[in-house]
Amino acid sequence: MAARISRAKQRIKAAGSSFGLPDGAEREERVRVVLHVLYLIFNEGYTASSGSELHRADLAHEAIRLARMVHAQLPEDGEVAGLLALMLLTDARREARTTAAGDLVPLEEQDRATWDRGLIDEGIELVKASLAGPSLGPYQLQAAIAATHADAATAAETDWPQVHALYLVLERIAPNPMVTLNRAIALAEVEGPPAGLALLSTLDSDERMAGHHRLLSVRAHLLEKTGDTAGAHELYRRAAKSTASIAEQRYLESRASRVRP
Repeated sequence: MAARISRAKQRIKAAGSSFGLPDGAEREERVRVVLHVLYLIFNEGYTASSGSELHRADLAHEAIRLARMVHAQLPEDGEVAGLLALMLLTDARREARTTAAGDLVPLEEQDRATWDRGLIDEGIELVKASLAGPSLGPYQLQAAIAATHADAATAAETDWPQVHALYLVLERIAPNPMVTLNRAIALAEVEGPPAGLALLSTLDSDERMAGHHRLLSVRAHLLEKTGDTAGAHELYRRAAKSTASIAEQRYLESRASRVRP
């Protein structure tokens, strides 16, 4: 990961040196690569893929710092602003995502009073500015989704139709199985768990999702909502065995225990 951060810094420097050149396509490609690397670094910092800790705050903060550097050089770029906004709005929830013992707390159960309002306000302003531009990209849409969640005072007040609509657009411009999985969660909130489960079934033939703990855990969650506790129990346990994150393992095992037939 340290090497990845070093490469990101080098690419930011290289991209910065080309901003004044007339070759817009070359600059666009360089910026796209930089943003993708920063996105990966931030995600690893926000939800570590392995180990005992859910977060690696050092990585998340470094990704935000580097994204601020890029935004300072390209303040009019909607996708740069969108990625920075996404990072800020997501990182604002970090303290609420775990208990004192380090156990994972899902979004709907988090104490929203502990969310960092300063980061949220900054992120929302960036979202508004980026969406006012002439183009719309995946980072802007993800930031808009994060802003919709941040706008809700409680989980029950979440504007799920808006979240689902944004995922629909995101799915069209940047198709990805994880986008479809997240849309299934929103669809379940709008039309009910069976609708979400039906959408999840379209991912079963996707090799990228085979045995993925996120697909297993979301399906388990929706089965639990339908009252199929036996099915939910089995899938929660399979999901726990499919992730290398100890924090996620503990959470999924606790969900399995809660719905044990």
